[in-house]
Order: sequence, then C-alpha cells, then structure tokens
Amino acid sequence: MAGLETRELECFLVLAEERHFGRTGERLFVSQSRVSQLLRSLERRIGATLVHRTSRRVTLTPLGERFLADLRPAYDALAAAVEGARAAARGVGGTLRVGFQGTADARLVRAVTAFHAAHPGCETELVEIPFADPFGAVRDGLVDASVVLLPVEERDLVLGPVFSLRQQTVAVRAGHPFAGRPALTVAELAAVPLVRPAPPAPAYWRAVQAPGDLPGPEVTTLQEGLSLVAAGRGGLLLCRPTADHHRREDVVFVPVDGLPESALGLVWHRDRETETVRAFARAVAAEPDGAREGVSRTRR
Repeated sequence: MAGLETRELECFLVLAEERHFGRTGERLFVSQSRVSQLLRSLERRIGATLVHRTSRRVTLTPLGERFLADLRPAYDALAAAVEGARAAARGVGGTLRVGFQGTADARLVRAVTAFHAAHPGCETELVEIPFADPFGAVRDGLVDASVVLLPVEERDLVLGPVFSLRQQTVAVRAGHPFAGRPALTVAELAAVPLVRPAPPAPAYWRAVQAPGDLPGPEVTTLQEGLSLVAAGRGGLLLCRPTADHHRREDVVFVPVDGLPESALGLVWHRDRETETVRAFARAVAAEPDGAREGVSRTRR
C-alpha cells in the first residue's frame, strides 16, 4: 500500500470498461499518453502486466481480470465512504456534542431547544468540561464545540458567537469583611487572594480569570474553587449568572465595579468545522438574551 495512487486505480478501472486508451483519456480528462503512464506505474507497483495492448484492442491479462474483480468492490466502498463523509460535512445530522464550563445555563439550553426544532434529525449532548482546561476537549475531539469563558487566542480554534456579557462578582466566604458590601472596587479586589484555574489552561486565560498580584490556590473545577472560598482560602471571580446558579449558605457573591464584563463564546476546531457546528452557532447567536447585537463575531 506504500505510495498507492488512487488515480492509477481509477485509470485501470476505466480502461477495463472502455478497453480503449483514447476513450479512457476522454473520461478522465487526460491525454492518451497520461493513461499509458498511469497504467505502467500501476503495473510496476504490482510487479506484473495487467493489460495486453495491441494497435486495435485492449484486453486484460488473467492477473488483470483477477485484480479487477478484487478492486472494483473495494474501490466502490472507498468512494462511498468519502462521499458519505462529504455529505455529513455538508449537511446537518448525527450527534453534536457541546461542552460547557460550570453550568449549562438557560441561554445554552434555549439554543439547544431551538436547534432541535430546526433540525429534528440531529441529536445534541451537553458535556461538562474542566474549568481549568477550556480548550482541551475541543482539541481532543471529545466535543464538537464548547461554550467557554473568554478570552480565546488559540490559532487552531474558531471563535463564533460571543454572548452573555455580564458584570463580574467575587465569591468570598460568609463572614468575610467584604461579605456585607453592596459592591467592591477594583482597588479593593486587589486585597483579596484569588483562586486561580490550574494548568493546562493557557497563562493568558488564567490571568484574566484571576487578575491581580495576590495568587490564591489553583483548582481544576469550579466546585473545588467554591469549596476553597468557603474555607476562607481566597476569593473567586464569577459572572453573575454562574454566581446566581451556585448560591450556597457559606459563600457570598459581591459585585465588582470597574472590571471588564465577563463573556462566553462558542468555539470549535478549525479543521473539524461542519455544517452541523455552523448551524448550532447560528442558533446560539440568534438567542435574544444569548448574544448582544454587534458582539457576535468569528475569528478566521
């Protein structure tokens, strides 16, 4: 199989049907000499003659007849597999696996519902991905697309609709001096050690999720972070919807004034983009509370 050329096989199959070098060239849109070249190359690869050539006719050798009988079904199966993959890439179907960090919130669920209504033949699975590894599941092919916290600067990933821009809050333990405050300033937040996502999250992404010069403990999941907050080990920045979803008696969420808003984005791998992924991205962008007008964008 080393160095096997499908063009040589195609040439042999057409020649076996036409039994004429000129007509074979016409069907393949190549010259008659090119047909001869392809056939000679295939025969050298096999190590035997497949075709008897005369000035008037072309016949297959016994080995050529046997090779034809074995090759035809295998070639047809290969062509069908390629066409099936192309059809799947062009169409919307199969199962779409969507990753999310922390919580599959109402906006994501509404997008999934709208996507199913538009494409009833497509199934969707929601998969939680680690807080500290926002891009790994997409890269490894474990999910087809993921909803992740911004920023996204990965060259092999496409950033689709950006949505859910919300004020950030800091989670602190109940009883913390800041727990009773209606809001904090950025300067006051600088006095709080912040729980940080652990690697393999990239350094630029980790820095945005935990800004400041007071490093707190590193965690891999959101629940680990909230548990450390409850134990008084530091604060944890969360967007307002995630904070609302994770209310607990031993943790208080305080808004922070002056920080850039948090945002979510849908990402997928550049080399595995399909029409199904694009259709889901359109469903996410179309949600009225899921994507602010003028904010949805794509990195190309």
